[in-house]
Amino acid sequence: MEIQATTADAYRLFHEGILALARAEREGIRVDVEYCERKREHLTRKIEYFQKQLEDTKLYRHWQHVFGAKTNIYSNQQLSHLLYKRMKLEPIKTTESGQGATDEDALKRLNIPGIDLLLKIRKLSKVKGTYLEAFMREQTDGYMHPSFNLHNVRTYRSSSADPNFQNIPKRDEEAMKICRRAILPRPGHMLVEADFSALEVNISECYHKDPAMMKYLLDKKSDMHLDMAKQIYMLDEMDKKNPVHATLRQGAKNGFVFPQFYGDYYGNNAYSLCEWAKLPTGRWKDGQGLELPDGTPISTHLRSKGIKSFDQFTEHMKKVEDDFWNRRFKEYGRWRDRSVRLYRKRGWLRMHTGFVCSGIMRKNEIMNYPIQGSAFHCLLFTFIELDKIMQKEKWTSRIIGQIHDSILLDADPKEMSRIKEALQTIVKETLPTTWKWIIVPLEIEVDEYGVDKPWIK
Repeated sequence: MEIQATTADAYRLFHEGILALARAEREGIRVDVEYCERKREHLTRKIEYFQKQLEDTKLYRHWQHVFGAKTNIYSNQQLSHLLYKRMKLEPIKTTESGQGATDEDALKRLNIPGIDLLLKIRKLSKVKGTYLEAFMREQTDGYMHPSFNLHNVRTYRSSSADPNFQNIPKRDEEAMKICRRAILPRPGHMLVEADFSALEVNISECYHKDPAMMKYLLDKKSDMHLDMAKQIYMLDEMDKKNPVHATLRQGAKNGFVFPQFYGDYYGNNAYSLCEWAKLPTGRWKDGQGLELPDGTPISTHLRSKGIKSFDQFTEHMKKVEDDFWNRRFKEYGRWRDRSVRLYRKRGWLRMHTGFVCSGIMRKNEIMNYPIQGSAFHCLLFTFIELDKIMQKEKWTSRIIGQIHDSILLDADPKEMSRIKEALQTIVKETLPTTWKWIIVPLEIEVDEYGVDKPWIK
């Protein structure tokens, strides 16, 4: 019989968590203020350069014609009106309100001149204003003290503010390096990031208990994303050591598997998967897209399999999606359906960690909230236990922050072996012993960034 955590258990976790996070806030994070000032000026010049280029494009001239003196290139409302109402472009995807989307992914897919410049300007402006200037504004004597909150996210994850340390870019490598370069360890120390590996996937298994998923998680030689890439791109054999196959595997992972787990559907996935394969929308010709290891362009390969256009590929992805939930991960699919029915019957759901989610939720939220919340609670548990050991043993190392599935430390190099030992003991012994519902082995990886070096490699 599964052991159910109570609301009192949930309260105790957050009570201890608030105290541990408060200690991390007090320690603070060192900021390279001189670097921030130099980089801010550099980014200002780059933004001005790209803006002059943008003003020479047909897109901007049309924008200015529509909005005149009120033209604001940072306004998504203006951009949506321009693209979808005035220019009559077909939206690649829509927002919840039914308007044409203006996020980076949607804009890139439109593939019209000037959009690339607009995206560069917006990205660099955000890096300058939202991150570097926030670091400078919030620091005192070279240290900033972000708040880490446990009371304002519906999934019972944490949030951060003043500045939002959890929102530092990670997917965009240029933006990530600019921001992380500003974060330094204390003199003689080094920054260390302890990051859970595939945490949400592992925690999802603790809910749905799908036997096929369990095999993937336990067999380190198996590769769910590679198997999906084979099915999606209709390839008999793949080797992720090959650069082209590795790209297609990443496409399957980030363009299908994870989006499906989070509630996306095959139509959106088809666009993303074609981007990874460098395939256009519309009809395909021989010789298009990535070149497979044997020299065959992927469009030629897919055409030989009967898929000759983006529309046919989308229909193919509809079948892949059906197979994904009704054959490959059948129990996971059944758990999703049961969760939705149970929520609709009673209006709330309980996590394995004792927290209760209620209120109006969309279908994908019903399926994802328990997993996201419980995954973060594993991180929080680890954070609390590591903080207890740090205080008891009087480390000179400090825990200085967390980002959902990772912990950031300002570490004394002499204490690194003890830090690693403590983390492995907590994750592999203390955590699963305390929470019996954890039925898969969890892994945590430790990255070191060098003595007196910034938070980049």
